[in-house]
Amino acid sequence: METVAWSRPEDERAGTPLLLMLHGYGSDERRMSAHFDAMPSGFTCAALRAPRDVSGDYGWFLLDYFLANDFAEVVSAASGVLAWLDAVTARYGFRSVSVLGFSQGMAMATTLLRLRPRTVSAAVGLSGFVLKNHLLASMEPLAERVPFLWARDPADLVINRDAAAFTADWLAANTDLSIADYDGMGHHLRADELMDAASFLTVHVAGASRG
Repeated sequence: METVAWSRPEDERAGTPLLLMLHGYGSDERRMSAHFDAMPSGFTCAALRAPRDVSGDYGWFLLDYFLANDFAEVVSAASGVLAWLDAVTARYGFRSVSVLGFSQGMAMATTLLRLRPRTVSAAVGLSGFVLKNHLLASMEPLAERVPFLWARDPADLVINRDAAAFTADWLAANTDLSIADYDGMGHHLRADELMDAASFLTVHVAGASRG
């Protein structure tokens, strides 16, 4: 990953818990980093820029209205994130890794969880979905159920009904799931949603809050 926004200067990252924040399709790391202050103060937050150019913005993989995808592209993007994660964890000695993804960023976050479930301490998915893929499904259910908060508006029109139903079933079968619904939010982020995400992470991640 070539472009990353950090919440802390380099000399303050060592030994802290890392919160990896993944933006949605047609966005970038700057819009995700705008929410650093809403996250628990003990974290070092890192917002990555996705690799695919989307008319001047960015995405993790090509996506259509039906949320169809090229799995090879998904795996390539996920492998890039994991390689980056290995490098920064070795450099800074992060005490744990948690992940938060919005929209397509939730699809990427859950893909990371599926590929390396023991890497993630806790996860938050905001207005997003889980990819339906038979290759990944062959290794499931996951051996470890990571605490997972799925926050969404049930009437979100961007995530189609079939994708939402599959996501609900997958999360229930593979994670220690909590669900928070926000009527009227649509496909957006909202202050009360972010506060709930921060509270969830504080409960489930040691050192997330400075006290």
